[in-house]
Amino acid sequence: MNSELIRIIEQVAKEKGLSRESLVEVLENAMEAAARKKYGMTKDIEAQFNEDSKEIELFEFKTVVDEVEDPDIEITLPDARHQDPDAMLGDSLGFKMDVAEFGRIAAQTAKQVIIQKVRDAERETIYNEYKDRQGELITGTVRRFEKGAIIVDLGKTEAILPSREQVHTESYRPGDRIQAFILDIARNARGPQVVLSRTHPGLLVKLFEMEVPEIYEGIVTIEAAVREPGQRAKIAVSSRDGDVDPVGACVGLRGSRVQAVVQELRGEKIDIIPWSIDPARFVCSGIAPAVVTKVIIDEENHTMELIIPDDQLSLAIGRRGQNVRLAAQLTGWKIDMHSESKIREMNEQARETLAQIASLSDVNKEILIRYGFRSLQDIADAEPEELVETIGIDREKAQAIIDEADAVLTDEMRRDLERREASAQLRSAEGEAASAAPSEATGEA
Repeated sequence: MNSELIRIIEQVAKEKGLSRESLVEVLENAMEAAARKKYGMTKDIEAQFNEDSKEIELFEFKTVVDEVEDPDIEITLPDARHQDPDAMLGDSLGFKMDVAEFGRIAAQTAKQVIIQKVRDAERETIYNEYKDRQGELITGTVRRFEKGAIIVDLGKTEAILPSREQVHTESYRPGDRIQAFILDIARNARGPQVVLSRTHPGLLVKLFEMEVPEIYEGIVTIEAAVREPGQRAKIAVSSRDGDVDPVGACVGLRGSRVQAVVQELRGEKIDIIPWSIDPARFVCSGIAPAVVTKVIIDEENHTMELIIPDDQLSLAIGRRGQNVRLAAQLTGWKIDMHSESKIREMNEQARETLAQIASLSDVNKEILIRYGFRSLQDIADAEPEELVETIGIDREKAQAIIDEADAVLTDEMRRDLERREASAQLRSAEGEAASAAPSEATGEA
């Protein structure tokens, strides 16, 4: 039985790529477990593989003592010398045991453990194969559906496309081919699990890498990519070669390259825009196809105010705000948009407001409005250096303008408080008069 097991072990080790030593160790442990089950856990039993006979041998070890207290692990000197004439007190003697009766039990135990080891090894092999492929594209076959998730056959293993990573405008049937982005390789009790995504922007990037040789070669770079899966996406591209137009490379001849990506994404619209180190230029490109007539940048709050022609405003915003939302995600800037007519309205109101600052000339008011200073609060909150740089005045004059704006605001707040107090007093007096009226009427009666 042992010889047969050894033959199986050597075969399994070869086929599954497991070490022969680890499987022999499994068999040794199985033989020890079978012997202890029969004779008890107190005995000192050890299994050893004999390379010559290719069999597992069992030994029971006992210590040579003057007087035996535990016969399971001790033996007297006279009894020990029947086995080994050279035995001495304190020696540990090993007595070979008959393994025939343990063969069947050990075989069953070893078989179970070997099967488990094979499974563990296969799981480890699969994990090692996929662990470095996170962020890649992979193609598989839809096998079945489990609680909203799609189980995808990758050949050597199955992957899962969770509901949250699916584009809900897409539908699949068992047997369909599916291409997805490897989102994660997770370990769990049932083995490694390859988690896929059809919604991740990485899918968009990898598809362009496949279709555009210039991206694969590193001439063209996708600087940023954002998606609203199944609806619309934007990518920003740059080129390290002045002779290569990054947008044209991604579009391809007659749109062939971008259309291949659109087809794989089941009709998702894709805007390809040139990346720019100039944030204003980048944001204006990102809001395309709408035209921007003016940009006001607020570096401190990382915000851009875009002035859009009235007839372009809906286009800039996009369906349910999709275009401006994607542009903001792509560029990393918060974007506020106003139509030209709305800006004219706001600027007219700003002129009236800033007219309260007597030390501001009309020219300086227009400059400040152009740079987004439209309220007394904007002026009061400014640093003198901002006004020095914006309207070209000295620091003392800038501080005087800020102080005046602050004083006008304070005066407005005082008047507003007085109005509220007067209004509250009036309501209180009216309330007292109303409550007193019934009493007077009762007294007259």
